[in-house]
Amino acid sequence: MHLLDINGPAHIFYEAKEYGAEIELHFVSLSESCEVTSSAGLKFYELQYFKDFNLTDQDFILVPGITFSLLEDQKFLENCTPFFQWLRTQHEVGVTICSICTGTFLLAASGILEDRSCTTHWKRIPAFKKAYPRIDIKEKRLFVVDDNILTSAGISSGIDMALYILEHRFSTRLAIDVAKEAVVYFRRGESDPQLSIFLEYRNHLDERIHRAQEFILKNLGKHFNQTDVADNVHMSVRNLTRLFKRTTGITIHQYTEKLRIERALNLVSEKNKLELVASECGFKSTSHLSKVLDRYKEKQHDLTLSQKPND
Repeated sequence: MHLLDINGPAHIFYEAKEYGAEIELHFVSLSESCEVTSSAGLKFYELQYFKDFNLTDQDFILVPGITFSLLEDQKFLENCTPFFQWLRTQHEVGVTICSICTGTFLLAASGILEDRSCTTHWKRIPAFKKAYPRIDIKEKRLFVVDDNILTSAGISSGIDMALYILEHRFSTRLAIDVAKEAVVYFRRGESDPQLSIFLEYRNHLDERIHRAQEFILKNLGKHFNQTDVADNVHMSVRNLTRLFKRTTGITIHQYTEKLRIERALNLVSEKNKLELVASECGFKSTSHLSKVLDRYKEKQHDLTLSQKPND
């Protein structure tokens, strides 16, 4: 196994526990042996055997990447048959199954990726296509979510996936706090829609701008102006607006609108009435909300067209 594939997410979940999240971590072996040697040579001891676990739809399984030569070894894959059967059983009961880097190959070998989308390390995508031509493998993606299966591109993207899990299982606030604690930059993969706007533009270490962003996030449903934000962080409007743009790359107005649009899109997708959506997201009226969403959809449509190859 690769060290960072498992240690990265494990540290993120550890930090979440420090913030009070109810999380139990178990480190599990594919065999009855309680010792595993990583690809870097560091050994893990006192691991638990996977067959000792009967999970529920509240649980997660993270499968790290392993030395690629093993994935091309038929004898190794045959020895994994009991694990693959167990993985299919957990999948059937609704466990969320996640892979990091070449761990996607193990999910594919188990059969749970049939009719699914996934990703893996960019270097191994050609080999994946050859081995599993019927599985929809996505390129240039940080990670892919397909129902209760999450696959990531590898190494540090497992950290991004862990933060995504925290955001959706617990809260955006927790994900932000944990990322700051771990000094992790939020990233967005090319063509990747998975990371929320609530986590974008936070890859900086300026505490004043973080406080400004937190004020905006907490007050999305209210009407406020730049003076309100500046007063909250004890800065002048002029200094705040300059620092905010220099630090995040966008203006306070642009950032606020992006947050409101994403929250509105989420509420609309959940079939909420427009009156409620407008109120919750700080829009002046339903007509104002409709205009902003229409403008957003037009931009997305134009972007899609511009990315299509010429005939």
